[in-house]
Amino acid sequence: MNGYYYDAIDTLKGMISRSSFSREEKDVADYLQETWQKDGHTVHRKGNNLWIYAPGFQPDKPTLLLNSHIDTVKPVAGWTKDPFTPETDEEDRLYGLGSNDAGGSIVSLYAAFRTLSKKEQPYNLIFLASCEEEVSGQAGVESALSELPSITFAIVGEPTEMQPAIAEKGLMVLDCTAIGKAGHAARNEGINAITLAIKDIEWFNSYQFPLKSELLGPVKMSVTMIQAGTQHNVIPDRCEFTVDIRTNEFYPNETLYELIKGQVGCEIKARSFRLNSSHVAMQHPFVQRAILMEKEAFGSPTLSDQALMPFPSVKIGPGDSARSHSADEYIRLSEIREAIDTYIRLLDDCKIC
Repeated sequence: MNGYYYDAIDTLKGMISRSSFSREEKDVADYLQETWQKDGHTVHRKGNNLWIYAPGFQPDKPTLLLNSHIDTVKPVAGWTKDPFTPETDEEDRLYGLGSNDAGGSIVSLYAAFRTLSKKEQPYNLIFLASCEEEVSGQAGVESALSELPSITFAIVGEPTEMQPAIAEKGLMVLDCTAIGKAGHAARNEGINAITLAIKDIEWFNSYQFPLKSELLGPVKMSVTMIQAGTQHNVIPDRCEFTVDIRTNEFYPNETLYELIKGQVGCEIKARSFRLNSSHVAMQHPFVQRAILMEKEAFGSPTLSDQALMPFPSVKIGPGDSARSHSADEYIRLSEIREAIDTYIRLLDDCKIC
C-alpha cells in the first residue's frame, strides 16, 4: 500500500467537512494550502487555484500536468446524511459532498505527485488543484494555466472508475427566440410565436449532423427550457427556448453555430464557444501504456476542464460518474487506494510525447 494513502483519506475528510461550492472555495483552498505546505511544498496560489512544482524543473523537458477540481455543486434534495460530515460504513464507503466528484481525484493525484516527485522523471511535473470547474468559470483552470509554463500533456482527475477517457464531448448552449405578433386569441389575428418556435424545436429534436465520432457518437441536441405567453387570451409575440448541445470532435462550436443559423428561423445566441470537444489519439504513449495495463479507453459524454485545455489530455480518476451530484454521494476507500497505485504505475518513467 502506498505510504501516502492514509494521508489522502485524512485530507479528503478535511475537504468534505468544509463547504466548497463553485466560486466559494476559499475555506477548502486555505485548508489544502496549509496541508500541503506542512508537507514541505511551496504552494502557489491564484484566487482559489493551487499548484505545486516537482523539484528539478528543466525547461528542455516536456511538462506533465496533474489536475482536478476542488469545487462542488450544492447538495441536492434527498440526502439522508450530513453532506459536510465525512462518514464511513462497513462497506468501504466514505460519504460526503464532493467525495466522488472530485475530492477522491484530488487526494489520489496529490499522493501520486508526492511519489513521482521523489525520483527524476522524463518530464517536468506540476500538480494543480483548480476551482470553478462545475460552472466552467473563467477564474478556474483557465486562470491558473495562464500562470504556468507550456504544458505537453495533462491528466484530469474525474470519476471514471480509473478507465481513461480519451475523448470528451463539448458543450454549447443556445438561447433561442421566435418573434411573432401579439393579437387577441378570440380573433384571427397575430402571429403565434409558439407555433413558429415549434418548427425549430422539431428541427433540433430530429436533425442529425452527418459526422459521427467512433468514441463520442453524434452531436446531441436537446431542447431543455421553454417560456412564452402572458395570459390565456393573448397570442404570444415571443417564445424563448434553450438548447443544450453536446458536440463531438468533428464540429467545433463556432462551426456548428454557423451551420445551425442556416437551418432555423428563430434568433439564436450562443452563451459561449469556449467548451469544445477534446480528443487524444489512441496511439498516444500514455494511452498505449494504459491499454497494456488492461485499461479500456472510452469517450465521455460529460464535460470537464479538459474543454478548457489547449493541449492533449486524458480524463481518468477514482469513483463512478453516476454518483456525482447525487444524494449520499460517496467514494470507496479501496478506489482511492487503487487510484494512487494506478496513477503511479501509469506515470512513473512514462514518455508523454
